Amino acid sequence: MLTREMREILLTSKETGWVLEPQAKRFFSLAGLEVPRYFLAGQIEEAVRFAKSIGYPVVAKVVSPKVIHKSEKNGVEVGIGNERQLMGTFDRLSKIEGFAGVLIEEMVSGVELIIGAKNDFQFGPVILLGLGGTWAEIYQDVVLRMAPLMQKDIDSMKRCLRARPLLEGYRGAEPVDSEKLNKLLLTLSDLVMSLEHDFESIDLNPVICNSSRCVIADARIMLKNFTISPITTQSHRGEGIF
Repeated sequence: MLTREMREILLTSKETGWVLEPQAKRFFSLAGLEVPRYFLAGQIEEAVRFAKSIGYPVVAKVVSPKVIHKSEKNGVEVGIGNERQLMGTFDRLSKIEGFAGVLIEEMVSGVELIIGAKNDFQFGPVILLGLGGTWAEIYQDVVLRMAPLMQKDIDSMKRCLRARPLLEGYRGAEPVDSEKLNKLLLTLSDLVMSLEHDFESIDLNPVICNSSRCVIADARIMLKNFTISPITTQSHRGEGIF
């Protein structure tokens, strides 16, 4: 399931021990999953130009190999509504240790989920689904299943969530696109089986789902501490809590 470019992303991330968000977003988009429109800006002018091209409001996030948990460094700003605010945010984020750029993204609205995987030393790859975003650590509404997942496993995971009504359309809201959520979970399951010997954990939080999209708004891959085998022929792509 891993393409040559996906392997290269993992190999070039080996030194830091984890895949930074821009590369992680590229990794998951290569697997056929949806991510927001984004751009890694090294200069304020680049950030302003991209934000203007996609329209405000936008999200800005620091990119730094020294910062695994961006929220702990106040490294995320959402709802940036104009150029002046973006320039101030860029200036602030550029002062964070290890600064390697600012990730500018489109704003996406919907139900915030956490989806992830852990390479358990006893059971192997395990997949997590739960209520995400700022609520993840407060409510801890999550369910776990061993990979590889089948459709019946995904159906069971959804049923076991206390937040299930949010997925089905609570108080007149439109339900999330169940097929897109299914695809994301099944694709992640396939990925973790392909990566079984290479990763420690995958954290997609939040994944924002609405009636038409299921978008990976934030992504991080923690790698195991040994060499990832390179490939010599072209591969083809098939159809935190931890």
